[in-house]
Amino acid sequence: MSASRKIGLFGGTFDPVHLGHIHLATLAKDSLQLDEVRFLPCKISPHKTGSAPASGEDRCEMLRLATAGLSWAVVDDFELTTTGPSFSYLTAEAMAEKFPAARLFWIMGGDQWDALPRWKNPERLAACVEFIVLARGENPAPRDGYRLHVVQGQHPASATVIREAVSKKLTDISNLDPAVEKWITEKRLYQP
Repeated sequence: MSASRKIGLFGGTFDPVHLGHIHLATLAKDSLQLDEVRFLPCKISPHKTGSAPASGEDRCEMLRLATAGLSWAVVDDFELTTTGPSFSYLTAEAMAEKFPAARLFWIMGGDQWDALPRWKNPERLAACVEFIVLARGENPAPRDGYRLHVVQGQHPASATVIREAVSKKLTDISNLDPAVEKWITEKRLYQP
């Protein structure tokens, strides 16, 4: 593997993956000329322990459907195959071991950049990756020891709004790839 290979790591619940996720991953890929973006659905988000997401299998399949036409997108079930909550630093360390010659980038929103000091072992995450922060307006403040790349971009999609619309059986659900919407309907996901 070439030392110049650049891999973006995009973690999240993806419950469900929506057009906003794809838009932001595309912005990050284009802005930093990433060779690939690895979508890493988490098993249990340490920040969302009060609710259970759709199954890992369903979320992976929705990601595969949403990224089917993107040669640079990879759906990686690494976090779904580990035990316990999905801690970003452990994922980054595993990816650094798997891709030792690559430059790794962690893709996140500005809100997560602000919360990063409260994450478990953020300094270990920072030792493995450069951060691509998708900002909405003001640029996030840099931090000592953290390699930061700011990309301006936002999208109105919200997984919470989509789940609520599906549970209410609304027919006008926006910001979903048609194949993902079909999967949700066929599998009866997010139904009360």
